Amino acid sequence: MHASQGRSAGLGLALASAFAFGGSGVAAKPLIEAGLDPLHVVWLRVTGAALVMLPVAWRHRDLLRRKPALLVGFGLLAVAGVQAFYFASISRIPVGVALLIEYLAPALVLGWVRFVQRRPVTRAAAVGVVLAAGGLACVVQVWSGLSFDLLGLLLALAAACCQVGYFVLSDQGSDEAGQADPLGVIAYGLLIGSLVLTVLARPWGMDWALLGGSADMDGSSVPAWLLLGWIVLIATVLAYVTGVISVRRLSPQVAGVVACLEAVIATVLAWVLLGEHLEAPQIIGGAVVLVGAFIAQSSTPKASPSAPVAGSAAGAEDGADTGSGSGAGAGTDGDAVGRGAELSAGRNAS
Repeated sequence: MHASQGRSAGLGLALASAFAFGGSGVAAKPLIEAGLDPLHVVWLRVTGAALVMLPVAWRHRDLLRRKPALLVGFGLLAVAGVQAFYFASISRIPVGVALLIEYLAPALVLGWVRFVQRRPVTRAAAVGVVLAAGGLACVVQVWSGLSFDLLGLLLALAAACCQVGYFVLSDQGSDEAGQADPLGVIAYGLLIGSLVLTVLARPWGMDWALLGGSADMDGSSVPAWLLLGWIVLIATVLAYVTGVISVRRLSPQVAGVVACLEAVIATVLAWVLLGEHLEAPQIIGGAVVLVGAFIAQSSTPKASPSAPVAGSAAGAEDGADTGSGSGAGAGTDGDAVGRGAELSAGRNAS
């Protein structure tokens, strides 16, 4: 009974995390269109969340000594890189399209494993890559000569590549002894990301008066401070924390499947709140991208390092206990694929 209740609670938290992450792009785009630079929006988001997470960082201050490389990698890639590129991309292309491109990350990780590390991957993983690439071709409508802004597409792809780098780093930085608490990794990642973004964004040159005004959301005027508050408190702090807790209550595979809803939620919210309508081929292509991402990230490798990547689901429960949301407990690159969705953009900042 208790196990069933815990699983139900985990699913609820995973859904809450996907909804929170999925709404960040919808809240950020009106601020960008109101005149804020994408980098300034990212800086406000990361710095605000870092301040909220300061007590957590203090509690896990030993991580600075034990896992410095992991913290720096998280800050540079999973926080600063993913979010900066993602917000820059949504200033030029629709939110849903940018996020779907980010969901190429699990497929790109498998490409790294196969062609860079020269390790075999299973047929199912290869099918996932092909589906994701084919679906993306439909999303960006390649038959019409890339009707979307090419720079926007490249920025979204750069965000996906940052996720790949983080997944690979999380594998290299993991070990059996002294696992890093995921909430501590998130807190320090936000702090490090804030420092990096401060140098890049130069917030002292930002037009702070814009935050006291309003932003247009498909014809409706919304206070800029309300949108920023949503981005910081809901789409970052709440999204990361609920995502990590959900992974601990569920297996990484189940949490990863639920996280795929993030792209669907972002697309629907952008449709309803921003009026970003996608055509039928794009919707179908988006569904294919998600199916391909699901196949790639739900196929977990066997415990043996000589086994093909994405060979079985062995070790899933162990991964949940080691805080896969932070990547700190990943055992192989395939594990990183299987747990990629818990941090996507966004957590890809989607």
